[in-house]
Amino acid sequence: MDIRKVKKLIELLEESGVAEIEIHEGEESVRISRTSAAPVAPTYVQAPQPQPVAASAAATPEKTFSAAADEEPEIVGDLVSAPMVGIFYEAMAPGKPSFVELGQSVKKGDVLCIIEAMKIMNQVESEFNGVVSKIMVENGDPVEYGQPLFVIREQ
Repeated sequence: MDIRKVKKLIELLEESGVAEIEIHEGEESVRISRTSAAPVAPTYVQAPQPQPVAASAAATPEKTFSAAADEEPEIVGDLVSAPMVGIFYEAMAPGKPSFVELGQSVKKGDVLCIIEAMKIMNQVESEFNGVVSKIMVENGDPVEYGQPLFVIREQ
């Protein structure tokens, strides 16, 4: 394959924002992939503030209990968020073991999952050292940019 074609493909890749491209010409093929040099900043979610309970509601224990049950538990640890819109996959392929399990120890740079965007599989790596304390997405679910995927608790 002509080096000028490869250079042109690299330029097109940089301009388009696509993470990876693979081209086949006869028996020759070239795969160009780019990764972001800048680390993705962690996203922190603030727990909802408790609302004051009115005196009439405080007199009824059932109402107070149901209101407390509706509140989400406070997230303890660092959040790993989706760097793009796509489909969340917990393993490399169907039938393969998951990249991480609940309670598994991970290091910064370990692959946590894959997000498929435009037929391209993008690996999501851990930004933290710790233990996976919560997986917030199911396999095959669509995810949005910035959506929390994992909670990593410091060991």
